[in-house]
Amino acid sequence: MLTETLKSLFERDLNKLKFEIESYQTESKIWEIDKNISNSAGNLCLHLIGNLNTYIGAEIGKTGYIRNRPLEFSLKDIPKTELIKKIEDTLFVVNKALDSLTETDLQAIYPQIVFEKEMTTGFFLVHLSTHLAYHLGQINYHRRLI
Repeated sequence: MLTETLKSLFERDLNKLKFEIESYQTESKIWEIDKNISNSAGNLCLHLIGNLNTYIGAEIGKTGYIRNRPLEFSLKDIPKTELIKKIEDTLFVVNKALDSLTETDLQAIYPQIVFEKEMTTGFFLVHLSTHLAYHLGQINYHRRLI
């Protein structure tokens, strides 16, 4: 079933996100930007956490999470340990929400219009997984550049 595949991908990539954040030798480097790098690894991490907690946690899992997207890109100097805890909490929320889905749920139209058009919940969840992987690659590259 698609939910098991998605759970596996989200677990793999959220654990990799945790690894990337843990791998910064100097904690302040998580928040650095340089030249044409407009987003720090810390802000991309916060963005991914906010994204998944909004579209999977709040919408599917009914967690009550309320997103403040501008803060995802403006907060700085959150301790590494707090970022890691947020990643771990997000993985728990994602797994719990995905466990609640049926095949019928995946084929249903996602309750929010996100890209100015309707899409199935299954399609949107695949998108969220690729969005995570995209920014994960940016974070890995950021860590190696900085």
